[in-house]
Amino acid sequence: MSAVLVTGASGYVGQKLVRALAAEPRELTTVVATDVRPPRERLDGVTYLDLDVRSARFGDALATHEIDTVVHLATIVTPGKDMPRQLQYEVDVLGTENLLRACVAERVGKVIVTSSGAAYGYHPENAAELDEDHPLRGNENFAYSHHKRLVEEMLAEYRNNHPELKQLVFRPGTIIGVGAQNQITAIFERPVITGLRESPTPFVFILDDDVVACIAKGVHEDATGIFNLAGDGVMTLRDIAARLGKLFVPIPASALRTAVSTLQRIGMTNYGPEQVAFLQYRPVLANDRLKNTFGYVPQTSRQAFDVWCEARPH
Repeated sequence: MSAVLVTGASGYVGQKLVRALAAEPRELTTVVATDVRPPRERLDGVTYLDLDVRSARFGDALATHEIDTVVHLATIVTPGKDMPRQLQYEVDVLGTENLLRACVAERVGKVIVTSSGAAYGYHPENAAELDEDHPLRGNENFAYSHHKRLVEEMLAEYRNNHPELKQLVFRPGTIIGVGAQNQITAIFERPVITGLRESPTPFVFILDDDVVACIAKGVHEDATGIFNLAGDGVMTLRDIAARLGKLFVPIPASALRTAVSTLQRIGMTNYGPEQVAFLQYRPVLANDRLKNTFGYVPQTSRQAFDVWCEARPH
């Protein structure tokens, strides 16, 4: 029998995961859902805690509920316009450090962490497909990408210094599914899809239900290692526009940099011209290890995108 604690349990994936664990607990005697945001629903058999991942009380929660597995989902994916980068760093990086220290101190057996394909970084020399052994070079210009790289460097140190704390690390591509709303889906919701002349801008999608299934599999089974989470194939921005029945307009990267710079200067966006690399050099994740070693075959990128499309208001 075992007990699991989930951080970021009120987030998009967190809610779905807690629901799945509550519906099929199997060997779980305890499911603890933590977040600083109130839960949208309270399920029978789940203990809900108002707990910041940076809190000094984190270890007490692990001890009180005799936690042996932690699923770490807490992160800031889409910061608000006025959110300081330092706060993002404190949650993403220092919060993870606080969690890992507490796990070691309270002798937690396993931690499951959702990192991101963004940890590889957005670079022109990226290989056509990136496997899990590719260097992590998350760009310092992108807070989320850089922080995921720093978190993974920290995890590597803990694997060396604290092998008793087992690790299962997932690097998802773009998570999509029914109800997904984020800065990426906002690109697809525009009346006209704007892309770059110099790049096809490939997206690798992973269905949210597949992400939850992989994490749940990690909770219930003795699986460790690092795995990309991505469906087979890619969809370019032109493919996405065609699927949505929208006009696709390619423009030069230099023109987009100028436009973004102007919008940033007049306060209409907190993104700068460096964000063009986000569209120009998107990492494409190989999923061979997920299928052949972890033993999970997800929906393809196109199938995952179709789920999101069909669920949109028409």
